[in-house]
Amino acid sequence: MSAFLRTSMVSAAVAGCVALPVQAEMKYDNNSGGSVRIYGQFTPTFQSVDDGVTSTSNLVDNSHSNSRVGLWVTQPMGSGTFTFNFETALGLRASDSVTQTFTPKGVDWSRTNLRKIDFAYDSGTYGKFYLGQGSMATDGVADTDLSDTSLVLYNGIGDSAGSFTFRTTAGTLSTVSLSSVTSSFDGGRRGRLRYDSPEFSGFTVSVAAGEEVLVTNSNDEFYDIALRYKNEFTGGKMISNLGFSRRDRNGVDQDDTFGSFSVLLDSGLNASMAGGSRDGGGDYFYGKLGYKGDWFAFGQTALAVDIYDGSNFSTSGSSTRVYGIGAVQTIDSLNMEAYLGLRSYEFSEVATSYQDVDSVLFGARWKF
Repeated sequence: MSAFLRTSMVSAAVAGCVALPVQAEMKYDNNSGGSVRIYGQFTPTFQSVDDGVTSTSNLVDNSHSNSRVGLWVTQPMGSGTFTFNFETALGLRASDSVTQTFTPKGVDWSRTNLRKIDFAYDSGTYGKFYLGQGSMATDGVADTDLSDTSLVLYNGIGDSAGSFTFRTTAGTLSTVSLSSVTSSFDGGRRGRLRYDSPEFSGFTVSVAAGEEVLVTNSNDEFYDIALRYKNEFTGGKMISNLGFSRRDRNGVDQDDTFGSFSVLLDSGLNASMAGGSRDGGGDYFYGKLGYKGDWFAFGQTALAVDIYDGSNFSTSGSSTRVYGIGAVQTIDSLNMEAYLGLRSYEFSEVATSYQDVDSVLFGARWKF
């Protein structure tokens, strides 16, 4: 892996200069306590993937946190608050869409890039109600993470290079993609109705029911429930989530149970864990250790290593193992984070062995 990484690091130096940030805020207040805020981010990234035979390098958009623009409308209403959130990805070439044999267009926006068209009312007493395209109840439940390194390392393993496929030991490309054997089961965004309960002793409960409205000819229905807990204690804080989701595809159910936990100590040390199981096949464990330090005056440095261990995703008896190491450097004055992440993917089946895959992501995220 070392020769591959040396070559990638030299090439990646070019990508780090793509974004030239200028900090700004676009927020407009009205006379009745409401506001409109325009926001967004840009995450240009150099990606390089070695599948054991060939190396593929591209400038991409980081799917861990893709480039996007959005609008927040907030308005007090009675004893509560009404909000509207519109958000869309820019449709740039995504890190999870490139393969050994296919490089998407640099810009190719479609309606599946719409992230949120979401109306919500927070009653303040009886909980919060949502209607529209947005997060299901379990969105983020598998990804609890206080390490501040999610731009390159988190439980969404496939975001780094998920469409690349493994090669057999004979060098032949298989149909097994990285993302198909590294699922976290985390909930996504759908056209849905959702309810979040008020917080009680650190606990909240969320339930949602929705449909896939952005993909044509899809009749899939989704139902989920999530329990969230957060707490601050002497010396640190913790967050824990647990979720159950059901996908109904023409009367055939797919049930997932999953959860995650993260703790951050005042010293900067942090740890995250996640796990899940799919009824009918597929289960995993994810672990992460990190450290956050204020070593430079211009911003925080976050470092982490992680491991993903999965089984029975493609066939009964299959095994997945992924190792990662990453760093994220905040530059406060520019509202920017620079990052570098390295991953190594291993996969095997009872009857077939595959070559390891290595990936590099190097880039920056600028928020406005």
